[in-house]
Amino acid sequence: MFDIIRKTKANAKNDLLAGMTVSLAMIPEVVAFAFVARIDPLVALSGAFIIGLISAIFGGRPGLISGAAGAVAVIFVHLISEGHAKGMAFDVPIENMGYFYLLAAVVLMGIIQILSGVFKLGKFIRLIPHPVMLGFVNGLAIVIFWAQIKMFTHKVLEVSADGVKTYLDVWMHGTELYTMIGLVALTMGIIWLLPKITTKLPAALTAILITTLVVIFADLDVSTVGSYIREGGGEGLKGKFPTPNTDLWANLPFNLDTLKFILPYAFLAASVGLIESLMTMNLVDELTETRGNGNRECIAQGTGNLLSGLFGGTGGCGMIGQTVININSGGRGRLSGVTMAVTLLIFILFADKYIEQVPIAALVGVMFIMVIETFAWSSLRILNKIPKSDAVVLVVVSAVTVIFDLAIAVFVGVIISALVFSWENAKRISARKRRLDEENKAIYEIWGPLFFGSTKEFNEKFDVKADPDNIEIDFLESRVSDISGVEAITSIIEKYKKQDKEVTLKHLSEDCIKLLLKADPGIEKSIVRDIDDPRYYVAANPGKFS
Repeated sequence: MFDIIRKTKANAKNDLLAGMTVSLAMIPEVVAFAFVARIDPLVALSGAFIIGLISAIFGGRPGLISGAAGAVAVIFVHLISEGHAKGMAFDVPIENMGYFYLLAAVVLMGIIQILSGVFKLGKFIRLIPHPVMLGFVNGLAIVIFWAQIKMFTHKVLEVSADGVKTYLDVWMHGTELYTMIGLVALTMGIIWLLPKITTKLPAALTAILITTLVVIFADLDVSTVGSYIREGGGEGLKGKFPTPNTDLWANLPFNLDTLKFILPYAFLAASVGLIESLMTMNLVDELTETRGNGNRECIAQGTGNLLSGLFGGTGGCGMIGQTVININSGGRGRLSGVTMAVTLLIFILFADKYIEQVPIAALVGVMFIMVIETFAWSSLRILNKIPKSDAVVLVVVSAVTVIFDLAIAVFVGVIISALVFSWENAKRISARKRRLDEENKAIYEIWGPLFFGSTKEFNEKFDVKADPDNIEIDFLESRVSDISGVEAITSIIEKYKKQDKEVTLKHLSEDCIKLLLKADPGIEKSIVRDIDDPRYYVAANPGKFS
């Protein structure tokens, strides 16, 4: 805690105001995700408070905002419905059993994420290429934009002839639509204009307050946070301080069947949550020109989810939309995340009636500005200037993010990038052959990486039958990268042996030599460790000279 105070003292005002702004923008999104997952909005808001607070204090990226995110909520929809069905099938039926399975899955999700941080898996975020990052940002901006467009609908109750009640989403029209557009435009206009007049007031928070006052004093009949919650079946924002959920331990059967049921959902949620959190961390790194700690963030996210499950909240992760709002509002330190979480709790405990009066249009306006600032517009300008493979990755990741979800998009992008990289490097291997007739010897000088993608081209460089009795293969300008490369070397030696020809290997790295000797100890006599050649040390230990 002293670390938070010391590091944010100079930026305390900005962090406080940014945190309050984000908490307002957080509410409708978290509530919407709760409706998607078919859980009580207060469960999602409690999770947002706990996860947001823990990750802000202990996380590896100051300024990153975490909460109950949609990417995680969607994963638990099927678990909850299946859990309800399992609960009713017990010898003594238990109502709302899906909720208890959810809490158990969130606890397990947190444990998996903590283990990911302990085993330092967060460093693998560095393997995500820049085109994937751009595609992720663009795709997520489109998803958030479309989510705000859906706010231009309202639910209408329809009762069928047999008395079945259903709620239909109906698009606004007429005066209702024009009022909504006007309030959104007012909010966006204030956010755009206010910084040109003064930077002492937080633009987003000021815009929300002004738009709310306009609605109240003009007595406009518009959708508000309160009406939005009630339309979705909720009772309001009023809640209580999160406490340990003792019902979880009383109702949840602790057996292998429960573990087998929740493990797939917990593992997928943990993976998606970490990917989104670490991708958001990377984005903040670029925006602030600083560097976060991925492994520490993994542990903090896991701890937050673990406690959220124990205290009756849902799972979550880093939220890019709210994080961008925080950064653009001046939030840079841990205090902004702490303020967001504490303000969210205050809203739930004491100020629910006031927050319920905030018009949805004001929050949509803030999110629209965030979408504009999140989308990497520069990617459109450089699309025809970057390699075609990178352009394809960027577009594909954006599309998959919109159509499916972030985790699938990142996996697809990384796989495409890896395949392109392998293909390009496979074509780079080459060999120059020098024949020394007076020594009855042929020297092959190899350039480029030798790995699974280039072994075919490597084998084609040698003329086994036509070569003289002595062959030297020089790897000074090459690097053997994997076991496939080692296998290619042993294979070519065997081919020469069958022709009763002798092969020597020069300038191999120490790790490659170890792999070769494990594969065939007899190769030792073919390896030349030329201590009189200063180039040998460069080839054998390239890391020491880089």
